[in-house]
Amino acid sequence: MLPLLAAAAFATGCGMRMLDPVLPLIAAEMHVTVAEVAVLITAFALPYGLCQVVLGPLGDRFGKLRVLTLGLLLYGLMMACCVAATAMAPLVALRAATGAAGGAIIPLAMAWIGDNVPYAERQATLSRFMTGMVMAQLLTGPISGAVGQALGWRAVFLLVGAVATLAALAITLTLGRALWRNTAPAGAGSGFANYALLLRRPAARRLLLAAFLDGLLLFGGAFPFIGSYLIQVFHLEPWHAGLVVAGFGLGSLAYTRLARQMLRWLGEARLLLVGGICLAVALAVLALAPSWPVVAVAQALCGLFFFMFHGVLQARSTEALPEARATAVSAFAMALFLGQGIGSVGFGILLGHGGYGLAFGVAAAGLLLLSLWCQAKVTRSGN
Repeated sequence: MLPLLAAAAFATGCGMRMLDPVLPLIAAEMHVTVAEVAVLITAFALPYGLCQVVLGPLGDRFGKLRVLTLGLLLYGLMMACCVAATAMAPLVALRAATGAAGGAIIPLAMAWIGDNVPYAERQATLSRFMTGMVMAQLLTGPISGAVGQALGWRAVFLLVGAVATLAALAITLTLGRALWRNTAPAGAGSGFANYALLLRRPAARRLLLAAFLDGLLLFGGAFPFIGSYLIQVFHLEPWHAGLVVAGFGLGSLAYTRLARQMLRWLGEARLLLVGGICLAVALAVLALAPSWPVVAVAQALCGLFFFMFHGVLQARSTEALPEARATAVSAFAMALFLGQGIGSVGFGILLGHGGYGLAFGVAAAGLLLLSLWCQAKVTRSGN
């Protein structure tokens, strides 16, 4: 199942990063600023996070792969429907529907891996699964930028919708009748009560707080605006900015190949700390970059350092509540993307008051503090 799940993750990753090089194109057509059109990031992230409240228990109750496949199909259809939007209001609504459906994909895939892979091998396996997301990081920027520049931003939505729909059909055809066989363990129907059980564990509460701040500073704060930074400050064309943004995928791909060795050399706690500190430095370099090649180098390093930091938190989420793993991973994703939704708004405010330098600098300082706290309070704690 791993290649199929990676394909689903690829489709999800495309939806998350597809706007990076085309935000200025959408802003120009809708007659708004880039900071204002950033609501499209929030419109995806908030439903993605909020719907985890339902999607996790559904996965535990009815089967992770079944709920994942249905979510992936709806995600593709809603993405294609965005093509019809002619104003910001319907585009925001459709983008929200896309985020709600997409929330079923990566968390439930991670939970399925948690059910089937021992913890000692889990982070390495998760890194291979996340190759799909990494390839999305690598390819979405340049393809979105090129397609958006040549055919308009609507063509980007249509293309991502087609990718997601094909991935859902591939999973359905491969699993056949097994997809509709309920494999949920006895007692999985306890549903929302599992959230109370999760929140009673101090280690789980700290992990969820770390995920929220991770999303606030990175997923919603720094990362989505790098394409616009390159276009507005260094005057790159959208396709060129997309290529630079794709450098994140090169660093991420390096992590997927090196994760097992780095874990063996450093251990979880030091891997998270080193990755977080180095990522903070890379964000500070972005804030002070004198030219776009410096941004390109920093962006590639961000991909490696981010997954060193985030990968540890991600693996921890699969063990936060083993008896209801989909619920635990979905709670982690909910915290992450709630942080992303708020972070994009906060970054837009900083952008309006002090420019990209201030916004990236605040993200760098925040991540440094978060890394030190996580190393002390998250990776070295029990339940």
